[in-house]
Amino acid sequence: MYLTKEEEKIYDGEYGEVLEKCMNLLVSLGDIYGAEKLIPISSSQISGVSYKTIGDIGLEFLRDFANEKVEVSVPSTLNPCGMDVDNWKKLGFPEDFAKKQLEIIDCFKKIGAEISCTCTPYLTGNLPRFREHIAWAESSAVSFANSVIGAKTNREGGPAALASAIIGKTPYYGYHLDENRKATHIIEVNIENPSIDVYGALGYIVGKTVKNGIPYFKNIKNINNDELKALGAAMAASSGVALYHVENITPEAKKAIDDNLEKITIDMDDIKDAYEELNTCNEAPDLICIGCPHCSLREIKEIAEFIKKNSIKLKCDLWICTSLHMKAIADRMGYTRIIEKAGGEIVKDTCMVVAPIEDMGYKRVATNSGKAGVYLPSFCKSEVIYGNIKDILK
Repeated sequence: MYLTKEEEKIYDGEYGEVLEKCMNLLVSLGDIYGAEKLIPISSSQISGVSYKTIGDIGLEFLRDFANEKVEVSVPSTLNPCGMDVDNWKKLGFPEDFAKKQLEIIDCFKKIGAEISCTCTPYLTGNLPRFREHIAWAESSAVSFANSVIGAKTNREGGPAALASAIIGKTPYYGYHLDENRKATHIIEVNIENPSIDVYGALGYIVGKTVKNGIPYFKNIKNINNDELKALGAAMAASSGVALYHVENITPEAKKAIDDNLEKITIDMDDIKDAYEELNTCNEAPDLICIGCPHCSLREIKEIAEFIKKNSIKLKCDLWICTSLHMKAIADRMGYTRIIEKAGGEIVKDTCMVVAPIEDMGYKRVATNSGKAGVYLPSFCKSEVIYGNIKDILK
């Protein structure tokens, strides 16, 4: 890799051990993937925030950064942590877990990261421009940024995103290069009026089929951002898909397709098969959980209005997972009051996957999230009831 004189000084440790570690990590990644240089980034989304996922080793790693008093050099947001930072006692999170989680949050605060704790940073202020280079971790956020916004990022790991946040640069390879953003498969979709759970099932199937490829979807119309979010998240969970295109919808679709690509057709029979695979339980849930990725205000509003219209009184716990920003607006709009009156909670900062729900007594989780449907059995040892959230609430 070519390094500037300033980058060489950082690499040689002239600006301290932490910056040296960060630069060494980025250069090593660049060497592995054939990058010719480092390029500036405009923002970072840092994963590895939940104590459940990083444990004591990760906490010790973050302490080293916080104690050296280094700071991020670009706007940097955090992925969900393992609990609602403010309401963990009310929700029943274990106290020993909370203590470690709060220390992790404090470490990130000391280095200047925004304590946003959301997997939808593009809804809360970290919104890159088209073709802007960024360094984002968290698979669904990466997919949305690359595909829907048209920004450029690889699927970074937590340490690499943190290193990029501090250095302000990332290796120039992978999805940062235009030639690597072309479609590899054409997906013909023959499904009428799909809901979010159907898009989750579609993403689950396509991800397993194309592996690390770049799908190009045809025959998808009238899809909103929440549905695009669900589609990309499910693909990223069931595979390594970090970029997809939708004909006449996503910004790079026109230039992303060639004629000689493998074509795959998906219809409702395939969706039904996906539902059977994602459903691992036919008993009643002890937790209904939506918001993986975090819910938008539109999703919260739809659930609140549905609960109110149908006079729903819940027989199990309900978590609607979202960001601090969306929760604050939901409070003002009265949606939180409606949901709490029915027996549910709007839970911020976390989600069912990175929270220690298995230690909190939740064994059977109902969800409309294809991403959660993939991760819950392995990450949380949970059985899954997968389907349309309104049917589940009824």
